[in-house]
Amino acid sequence: MAKPVSIEVWNPRGKYRVVSTKPMPGTRWINLLIEQDCRVEICTQKKTILSVEDIIALIGDKCDGVIGQLTEDWGETLFSALSRAGGKAFSNMAVGYNNVDVNAANKYGVAVGNTPGVLTETTAELAASLSVSAARRIVEADEFMRAGLYDGWLPNLFVGNLLKGQTVGVIGAGRIGSAYARMMVEGFKMNLIYYDLYQATRLEKFVTAYAEFLKANGEQPVTWKRAASMDEVLREADVISLHPILDKTTYHLVNKERLAIMKKEAVLVNCSRGPVIDEVALVEHLKQNPMFRVGLDVFEDEPYMKPGLADLKNAIVVPHIASASKWTREGMATLAALNVLGKIKGYPIWSDPNQVEPFLNENVPPPAASPSIVNAKALGLPVSRL
Repeated sequence: MAKPVSIEVWNPRGKYRVVSTKPMPGTRWINLLIEQDCRVEICTQKKTILSVEDIIALIGDKCDGVIGQLTEDWGETLFSALSRAGGKAFSNMAVGYNNVDVNAANKYGVAVGNTPGVLTETTAELAASLSVSAARRIVEADEFMRAGLYDGWLPNLFVGNLLKGQTVGVIGAGRIGSAYARMMVEGFKMNLIYYDLYQATRLEKFVTAYAEFLKANGEQPVTWKRAASMDEVLREADVISLHPILDKTTYHLVNKERLAIMKKEAVLVNCSRGPVIDEVALVEHLKQNPMFRVGLDVFEDEPYMKPGLADLKNAIVVPHIASASKWTREGMATLAALNVLGKIKGYPIWSDPNQVEPFLNENVPPPAASPSIVNAKALGLPVSRL
């Protein structure tokens, strides 16, 4: 028997019971559910990651839908429990859903939501921040100052890498990768090399137009190149940011062999998924190449880091905060809630899950649709004509 977990209840007489496994930023998501006659129960357990048993206790005997987190293991056990309780909807408060067994959800007829379209610029900004911080050794310098070690300017004190005129490499030029590339090209006048299975036409046009602008103003124009392979990007770029999806082909994409072909003073940034990098190999490479630097927002075995990583001065590590702007996190909570609400109310699926502005506009009611259901086709759910 699972132990009871502590909860906070909103609108206790609501017709539909919706559970959130964590408190989420803002209150709009709560109000939107309450306005549609939902009883909202928010888990307030002082525990970072809930176990399967904890979530089963939250689901209970009657539950119409659950809003969960990417740290939770949503598989056969939880979807069967949700189905037994009458639930038909689950939404991750995340764009990724590596933690979700979608086949199990299909088996029990549970719609699986996610929250794309709201994280793009925020995630790209953090990748750009890590790139600059690593290149200019900002974290090392900050620690040096706080330790009271600064006693005057020195010619060789924390010498880092100039970004202007260097080459930024992007692996995975989707929405986030392209937004990051634009920031680095326009912000620092960097040249671009990228690898993606699909041609990033809009990104290429942006860089071309910016190059023409620079040339017209008497400056050196920037360039772009679509690489034939990931290895080409790793060999040629001075700063590399990883933005691929995580699957069998990208697991340990950056390994010992690929680290070896990178420049000795390169900067590597990862705000995608931790297992894209072989962390053990990375630690060894950082030890052997002190001018090689990394900025990591995600890790192979979160919440843990591989031994030795935290001790390295040439590594910047932050706790999975790429989407952690107030606007984005509140937007993610809103979209996750509306995914669940849409299935409960029988709404169709929004036709473009990346165009979510109508759901985030607080001045008007959201569309009568679920923003993003990843298994909508498998469940035969209708698409909105809005």
